[in-house]
Amino acid sequence: MIRNLTSPPQVVTSENRTALKGQRPIVIWLTGLSGAGKSTIANALELALLNAGRHTYLLDGDNVRLGLCSDLGFSDQDREENIRRISEVSKLFLDAGLIVITAFISPFRRDRDLARSVIGDQNFIEVHIDTPLTECERRDPKGLYGKARQGLIKNFTGIDSAYETPLAPKIRINTLEEDLENSVQRILAVLQENLEA
Repeated sequence: MIRNLTSPPQVVTSENRTALKGQRPIVIWLTGLSGAGKSTIANALELALLNAGRHTYLLDGDNVRLGLCSDLGFSDQDREENIRRISEVSKLFLDAGLIVITAFISPFRRDRDLARSVIGDQNFIEVHIDTPLTECERRDPKGLYGKARQGLIKNFTGIDSAYETPLAPKIRINTLEEDLENSVQRILAVLQENLEA
């Protein structure tokens, strides 16, 4: 079926959109356990970028799971498809000239590698929110770890499904050692380097 599809020509190009926005589009990919602080950091980062006059979009695990990926569960195959869809949406947003922030557990290296290949290595900043499992369980903002420990939730990352730690993320943030403001400033510094490159 895909053999019968072609990319339609575009009158307005990615370069046109990028020039209009006055910024280089890029994806900041936050990964880490549930409760690590991904969404908190992502929201603070987007606000800082907005205040700096940047054009952004935040893709978060929950808002994507409630819409675009509402048909997916949490099996390994569904997680893979979830990340594939997010990668393709991120690529479209890049084409629109946006700075895209994603906040997803994205537990498997192969799926993060797929995201990087779809988006393009030059447009991909991987940020590992490296909060220990014990702390994530202590926080348990949605009560999910408790349910997973009781066997009420299956395939829960960190409990009965693996989280594969990034081997060489661009940024590693331990939220036990760094506060929110410092975490955001570190990402902004790396982002600035990449926007100027």
